[in-house]
Amino acid sequence: MTDPISQMTTSRFGAIPEHAVDTAERNVRDTLALAIEHAPGHGALIVHDTRTDLNRALTEAYRRVVPDARFVDFDSVTPDDVLAAFAGMAAGDLVVLIQSTSFRLEAFRIRIELFKRGLKVIEHVHLSRMPGEQGLRYIDALAYDPAYYRGVGHALKARIDGARHGVVDSGDGARLVFGSPFEAAKLNIGDYGGMNNVGGQFPLGEVFTEARDLEAVNGRVRIFVFGDTAFLVNKPATPVTLIVEKGRVVGAENATPEFDNMLAIIRAHEGEVWLRELGFGMNRAFSRERMVDDIGTFERMCGIHLSLGAKHGVYAKPQFKRKEARYHVDVFAVTEAVYLDDEQVYRDGAWQVDA
Repeated sequence: MTDPISQMTTSRFGAIPEHAVDTAERNVRDTLALAIEHAPGHGALIVHDTRTDLNRALTEAYRRVVPDARFVDFDSVTPDDVLAAFAGMAAGDLVVLIQSTSFRLEAFRIRIELFKRGLKVIEHVHLSRMPGEQGLRYIDALAYDPAYYRGVGHALKARIDGARHGVVDSGDGARLVFGSPFEAAKLNIGDYGGMNNVGGQFPLGEVFTEARDLEAVNGRVRIFVFGDTAFLVNKPATPVTLIVEKGRVVGAENATPEFDNMLAIIRAHEGEVWLRELGFGMNRAFSRERMVDDIGTFERMCGIHLSLGAKHGVYAKPQFKRKEARYHVDVFAVTEAVYLDDEQVYRDGAWQVDA
């Protein structure tokens, strides 16, 4: 049997083998055709860098799928050159950003400004945080199955929007009870019908909400991963059990020093630690066993994630002033089961809703 690691070292793309670039090509082609709906006659601009194997592999995939696109190496030109390239695009055109970290153009907020111009945008960000075999997982996560994402995604939203309460069961007797209806769920499933903007940060795969009444959230939940201060995945040897009363974290059993430090930072600036977002991750390429280090990418993992801290830009709550809410730390629940009202919508590692 051939050793996959030794295969990776002989590729033109370092740790990314040639067959994975073929997979990336298929996934990019499906995404552009089925999700973004990039049509002939519209321009395409690919801004990339070459600092990591994954960057170079993804750039090659886009070269194969959109060979007529303009390719700009961010590190080989000036910021004014990049801005000029953006200015040359017309509404409905496509811009792809393939970034080892996150491109910075002074006060120019790239994705927001491009959306204002009516451009379609795909962001691949912080790729340097996913070295080696993690890059293969990232490529797998770019697969776009519209029947799954749109069917299950819309079905989940319908269940969430109609539910009066819900429960996250994370095993060992830990149950987090949402004793309130939920805010209208938001979708990140590659279906942009009726939306102002087309695209965003990839990979896809999430439906998210929060309790309308945050103080109606009580119970216990086991956390197997949390985002650290460097926005990287931190996986304790034993899951941390959060104790939640009236929407606040009041205790943490089996906490590590790093987790305690994160809670202390939030409390120092916000006074207490609120639990806000309830995220229904849908991307089947990620799991408790199949992870990547970038927390913003792993957020799509199939299962439940939550946020700690008062900050959530999507849902306004009267008890929080936007300027004073500073933290939104993603934490990932051991997900044994999820219930909306009396319906079990998650078991055996998958969402159980009819599309």
